[in-house]
Amino acid sequence: MSGNEFRFFLSCDINLPVTFRIERLEGNLPAATASDTEFDSSIENRSAELYVECILFIDGAPFGLPMRTSLESAGRPYCWNEMITLSAKYRDLTAHAQLALTVRDVSCGKDDGLIGGATILLFNRKKQLKMGKQTLRLWPRKEADGSYPSTTPGKVPRHERGELERLEKLFNKYERGQIQQIDWLDHLTFKALDKIKERESSRSGDSHISLIVDFCSFEHRVVFQESGANFFSPSPISSTNELVTVWDPEVGRINPSEHKQLKLARSLTRGIIDRDLKPSSNERKLIQRILKYPPTRTLSGDERQLLWKFRFSLMSEKKALTKFLRCVEWSDVQEAKQALDLMGRWETIDVTDALELLSPVFESEEQVRAYAVSVLERADDEELQCYLLQLVQALRFERSDKSRLSHFLVQRSLCNIELASFLRWYVTVELQDPAYAKRFYCTYEILEENMLKLPAGVNGEEDGFTLWQNLMRQTELTAQLCSIMRDVRNVRGGTQKKIEKLRQLLSGLLSELTYFEEPIRSPLAPDVLITGIVPSESSIFKSALHPLRLTFRTANGGSCKVIFKKGDDLRQDQLVIQMVSLMDRLLKLENLDLHLTPYRVLATGQEEGMLEFIPSSSLALILSEHRSIVNYLQKFHPDEDGPFGITATCLETFIKSCAGYSVITYILGIGDRHLDNLLLRDDGRLFHVDFGFILGRDPKPFPPPMKLCKEMVEAMGGAESQYYTRFKSYCCEAYNILRKSSNLILNLFHLMAGSNIPDIASDPEKGILKLQEKFRLDLDDEDSVHFFQDLINDSVSALFPQMVETIHRWAQYWR
Repeated sequence: MSGNEFRFFLSCDINLPVTFRIERLEGNLPAATASDTEFDSSIENRSAELYVECILFIDGAPFGLPMRTSLESAGRPYCWNEMITLSAKYRDLTAHAQLALTVRDVSCGKDDGLIGGATILLFNRKKQLKMGKQTLRLWPRKEADGSYPSTTPGKVPRHERGELERLEKLFNKYERGQIQQIDWLDHLTFKALDKIKERESSRSGDSHISLIVDFCSFEHRVVFQESGANFFSPSPISSTNELVTVWDPEVGRINPSEHKQLKLARSLTRGIIDRDLKPSSNERKLIQRILKYPPTRTLSGDERQLLWKFRFSLMSEKKALTKFLRCVEWSDVQEAKQALDLMGRWETIDVTDALELLSPVFESEEQVRAYAVSVLERADDEELQCYLLQLVQALRFERSDKSRLSHFLVQRSLCNIELASFLRWYVTVELQDPAYAKRFYCTYEILEENMLKLPAGVNGEEDGFTLWQNLMRQTELTAQLCSIMRDVRNVRGGTQKKIEKLRQLLSGLLSELTYFEEPIRSPLAPDVLITGIVPSESSIFKSALHPLRLTFRTANGGSCKVIFKKGDDLRQDQLVIQMVSLMDRLLKLENLDLHLTPYRVLATGQEEGMLEFIPSSSLALILSEHRSIVNYLQKFHPDEDGPFGITATCLETFIKSCAGYSVITYILGIGDRHLDNLLLRDDGRLFHVDFGFILGRDPKPFPPPMKLCKEMVEAMGGAESQYYTRFKSYCCEAYNILRKSSNLILNLFHLMAGSNIPDIASDPEKGILKLQEKFRLDLDDEDSVHFFQDLINDSVSALFPQMVETIHRWAQYWR
């Protein structure tokens, strides 16, 4: 039996806000004019606009302010996938704390458009916190009742539960790791589960509406305990034969005798003996295996003891330092002192490994973090810019507001205007996080103070005061663009009328934006000076948020196009594009250029930002106008003697870019792919946009393992062509190159653990483990090639009619 089964957390010790995710609505909406028990057979006939209201009740009384999701009007299924964070913390909860969830439709005027409500207790009968996905059956046209006991319980009574609900409960346990994973058996089970779902959903009599809610998961069970409660206070004697669960406070903690033995084994009196110890052949193999562990893996007691025992003989191996520092008992003053002394004499580690020492694992070890910064000082500006986003996030884990990392970032930025501009923006956005605002503000102050002191010539011809003023004008520019968006959105009528209003504003009231008094450094590319907006070449995209497409004049007589969005959090897109750019760099260092398009993205606030506009067309538009990708490419690069009537160079560019993005989207777990967010440039470069779902999340059911659509394969001549074979070769080569840098990529995501990026914040540990799984670090290069080829074959075979038997659901993904 695993020791983890006896480990638990107490609710009174968890000083974190109550967090959960509202996922989606399942079932048919009630008809607009029907009675409480009647349901419309089709929700496509209604243009409903739904939101979910969430209220926490403590012992029957509301606690804190109600929270609401955003409006969802995309139609069935209604998917919010929105994280809700309450003001209450887990330590505030009582055993009868419950969540009341009410779904409303703002498009319906009657009864406030009440769809239904449900209430769920946060602790189960065993007083354990509920975790993972919960399916709540809504009470039609009833507001969720927070009294105890509730009149609107969301959990279906046991006698009413069907086979599907029983299976969903088991699937929830599987996702939380409580059921062992067996790949071949899981595949068959999920296939059978899909058939049961289809059969249940086809039943005409099923008129229930269910809300899917995903509660935060913890490493161990969370047991209810009131703050300050005494474990050993006598409990009332039960008059029934009911079993009473008693929690032992020592369970889950290290055995005192074992702890004493470990301390004796690692006693500093053995330091002289250890100095001359050499590992045996078997011990050396075990150590080498440990050194290959990903940074996310926790070392066992025996592994930590082994590394400590042979610490002196490992000092010449730079890859061993991060693992050694993980095995140190930092609470032991003498042991920590010796470890820090060894760290100073160890073979200097690589910059990419130094990032691991800035992670939350070493949050309390200031000297270790200072050592990591000293290693980072060896990185050039280009490499440093690749990691800047994560290094700013690492400021969350510093103990001092004016840490060495903060000073290092500022000092390097003073000599590079791009670093200075991006550092200022990254810190500015994080200032909106109240928990860490002071720490980020200190960095902002240091940057401003040092920048203003710069003499002319250090960072170009301008002095520091002029440079700082220019950077501040970037903020003024984005504020003016936000104001324009508000005015444009208030215009009644179609997109064309809004475009006319935009151009009218730029030419009239806001004509100062047409020609700036002084050039401004572009927020997206600080080395480019922009001098004004061209009204006639500026437009608005036809979408719910009405993003602006702006053309800026540049000081050198050229122009640059950007997209400005308001109402959309671009931090996740910013992270993904940073990863695409980094992976592009890693591939090029290995002489593999896959013609990727890492366009620039910059979040200038939590709900606003800029994107570089790349002239291109979506595959959806191309296929509607040209019927195939080949016809489209023939239009721009015709060659009668070339393959498929296209120049060989253009086709090669298309194949390489398809391979690059297929690998990258697989590794990062990019979801919600469709023909509208796959874009193609006229030179054959394919690229992806819109990264609202990452790390395996996908709003569509049954996503294929690789985002490779049928039209892309057909443009290569089909699955039997030589060009498709070349595509697979590029994929496998790129996959193995990126696997070599898996530690770097995992370290960068680990540094993002404290960020407010939605798909990371919901469960950082789970997300990073999903990312690690994609690298298949258990395989050697040859086996990984076979694995990736099988992955491609499985994905592609599901797209063609001759293989309908093979997971037909993947073919539906692109529709």
